[in-house]
Amino acid sequence: MDVPVFPDGYSDAVTANSASAPRLRLRRMLPRDPAQPHRTASTLELFFDLVFVVAVSIASAQLHHALSEGHFLHGITSYAMLFFAIWWAWMNFTWFATSFDTDDWLYRVTTIVQMGGVLVFAAGIPRAFVDADFTIIVLGYVVMRIAMVAQWLRASRSAGPLRSATRKYAVGIAAVQVLWVLFLLVPEGIPQILAFTLFVLIEISVPVFAEYRRQTPWHPHHITERYGLFTLIVLGESLLASANAIIDALQEVESLGPLIAISVLTLVVTASLWWIYFWPPHHRAISSFRNSLRYGYTHYFVFAAAAALSAGIEVEIDVLTGESHISQVAASFTVTIPIAVFLLGIWWIAIRAHADRVVNTVFPLGALLVLLDPILPIPVTLTALILVIIVVVLVIRPPVIPDAAGRDIDEA
Repeated sequence: MDVPVFPDGYSDAVTANSASAPRLRLRRMLPRDPAQPHRTASTLELFFDLVFVVAVSIASAQLHHALSEGHFLHGITSYAMLFFAIWWAWMNFTWFATSFDTDDWLYRVTTIVQMGGVLVFAAGIPRAFVDADFTIIVLGYVVMRIAMVAQWLRASRSAGPLRSATRKYAVGIAAVQVLWVLFLLVPEGIPQILAFTLFVLIEISVPVFAEYRRQTPWHPHHITERYGLFTLIVLGESLLASANAIIDALQEVESLGPLIAISVLTLVVTASLWWIYFWPPHHRAISSFRNSLRYGYTHYFVFAAAAALSAGIEVEIDVLTGESHISQVAASFTVTIPIAVFLLGIWWIAIRAHADRVVNTVFPLGALLVLLDPILPIPVTLTALILVIIVVVLVIRPPVIPDAAGRDIDEA
């Protein structure tokens, strides 16, 4: 029995999941209805996110060690390269799932294979950071991406008018994996960075190439919920890593006052970033293909900054305990730069279009002040204060949502 099909060829996931299963108990991978009510993230998607956070945590820990030792350029460059692979594999699956999730056994198994690739990737992060050896990294990444090719090829069998787009995805992703294998032959240093940059540009052009003429359907509420949940998990991981560093430092300081202050300020900063992220109506930020690309791609900086926050907090603690000999100003920058990037990223893609003049003035100004905080005597404290002020402004000035006639109204 075929899955019921709604107008325009979209499947009703609720009915499909309860329908009699065809051969091998596999469902036709029809495009999901982008207007399906009550669409939420599945438990498989949440499990998928948790596995990815393992890689995020290890990358953040390696960034902490590099920054604490004063290897700023190497640490930031390596972190940016590795986080791209984490973010890109996560994002590609997330957008595929919003369009074609069938939740049958083959879909689940293929997704779990991707998770296996994530764990292999995570195992190679320390070697990539220390020795610039990307062998295990590339192996894990290729496993993730080849599993994604299999998903797109399966979707192409029932995609109808979207068959061309699904096949372009499969061919494009497979072709780029050949480039990543060749990346292992590139000499370390500048040639490696240049090759990486070129391959990244090719990689991120695949969705544009595949969806240029006809876009796969996306569910605005589902996709933005997925981004929000991943942000929560990354902020939680950052808070956990910071807490562990503070606990480890308890035995190494003579006075608990500075550690207590860092603990309180870390909680205030993380809570403020959560409040800020979830203030705007995110689903309105992906109303077109161009906006969805901007929203999806800019989140690289948002996610990377959120994950890097814990590294900065740990560097501050290392300076406090004498384990790092970098200057206090440099240590403060490792905290304020991720916060400023996070603020500017989320303002640009989700807040700016739904904020009034007051919010749109306070936000970039606040991000600039946070960025410049390290030159002041109490940078972390002032950073927390600035974030609290931004949150207060957001509470007083709710999002501006246009009504049916295009007039701006406040969302209570």
